Amino acid sequence: MKVTAPQMDRAAGVMLGTAVGDALGAGYEFTYPTAATRIDMIGGGTFAWEPGEWTDDTAMAVAIAEVAATGADIGRGRGLDAVAAQFVRWYDSNPKDIGNQTSSVLRRRAGSAAAMQAHARALTGRKAGNGSLMRTAPVALAYLDDRAGCLDAAARISALTHDDPTAEQACSLWSHAIRHAVLHGTFDGVRGYLEIASPEVADFWRPLLDAAERGTPADFARNGWVVHALQTAWWAITTTPGAGEDHLRGALEAAVRAGGDTDTTAAIAGGLLGARWGAAAIPLRWRRMLHGWPGHDAGDLVRLAVDTVRGGAEPDRTRRRTRITVVHGDITTLRVDAVVNSTDVHFSGEGGVDRALHRAGGPAVRAACDTLRATTLPDGLTVGAAVATTAGDLPATWIVHTVGPRYSRSEDRAAQLRAAYTRSLRAAEALGARTVAFPLIAGGAGGWPAADAMRHAVAALTGADADVEEVVLVTPDPRAAESMRRALG
Repeated sequence: MKVTAPQMDRAAGVMLGTAVGDALGAGYEFTYPTAATRIDMIGGGTFAWEPGEWTDDTAMAVAIAEVAATGADIGRGRGLDAVAAQFVRWYDSNPKDIGNQTSSVLRRRAGSAAAMQAHARALTGRKAGNGSLMRTAPVALAYLDDRAGCLDAAARISALTHDDPTAEQACSLWSHAIRHAVLHGTFDGVRGYLEIASPEVADFWRPLLDAAERGTPADFARNGWVVHALQTAWWAITTTPGAGEDHLRGALEAAVRAGGDTDTTAAIAGGLLGARWGAAAIPLRWRRMLHGWPGHDAGDLVRLAVDTVRGGAEPDRTRRRTRITVVHGDITTLRVDAVVNSTDVHFSGEGGVDRALHRAGGPAVRAACDTLRATTLPDGLTVGAAVATTAGDLPATWIVHTVGPRYSRSEDRAAQLRAAYTRSLRAAEALGARTVAFPLIAGGAGGWPAADAMRHAVAALTGADADVEEVVLVTPDPRAAESMRRALG
């Protein structure tokens, strides 16, 4: 499926959001943090997690995504068999934590999806744990162009370990919501599921969603049960104010403060939050800390998301050290995957680089910026944030828009300036960009002294951990270009 730049950023956010929620909650699992408790990626907890290490929640989502990233149909046939095999592979890695229900199924080491589902059906007692909902997020990415296929695959993959209709419905509901958020940038898919579900299913879930929006975690405290886990995640999302990174961070912290199965409820919430706000909204420090089975980090999660959306991995695509070069020339003429635009809060197209990119990109760029203002960014783009659009008629594929801070003699705004570079790079990486061109952000209308602006640009880009082949610093001034080269050494 062909997707826009914001949609691809949101797709990458699905995997990253799941993982940061999981790793954030890991250190608080089976506890009940108070309002005074500091919530962070502290590690520790019942299973002695490392700070930033994801748990079984993300590991099983990765198992699904690694199959989906090959282009296989994960909802049936060989694709579903491959997902079952990945679950067994993960089980055989002797994970620190695994749910009782999932363990009871996987210890049989089924050789096919059908055999695994048969083992799940053979279990007795309560079978509606949260262990299939926690891993469902990547299913949405594999079926962005097929709503019915998304619902069916979510239920079938749930049934590999959880033979319960409520668990299957929860996975279908949440996968539908994530799919909708990636495509449209809203949380409306949660309630939208009720419009396409059977009357019986809709009547079951509608009052539960109502209760989540109006209640408190004490009303759904048994969040090891799939229903209460979903309610906890939805409560955290709907009762937390704000937008973008502030909302994502706040809602994940709320999910952890709800207590109980904190890694799982935060992972569930994180998948949908990332789908709504995108990879660019994931706090950079959290993202840098992420790691887990099978030896992956944040960059690997992004690649899995991008490859899944594209229907299969590109051949010979390996992670390599980013090369930084300097070009004396016109940024609008460069044939790179993404160019960075130093704009203002309102995407006005009135500054130097901003005006040049809007003119060269044509009406499509203006229309994309207007759409952002009318939908996901009604208050504009905040300083240091980044968001991508089409590049229109430019030789590049995407434009990543960012806002640099105005220079101040009385206030140190260096962190905001460096964030404009690193978040732009993250937004480009989330699109699968391999080459990215930057102007000198805030060096013109922003009023930064050229030497200081260059120093921060070089420091931010050389210190960034991004899976991008080449970063090009572009300036029309030959003396500035030579100064940049010297700064790079």
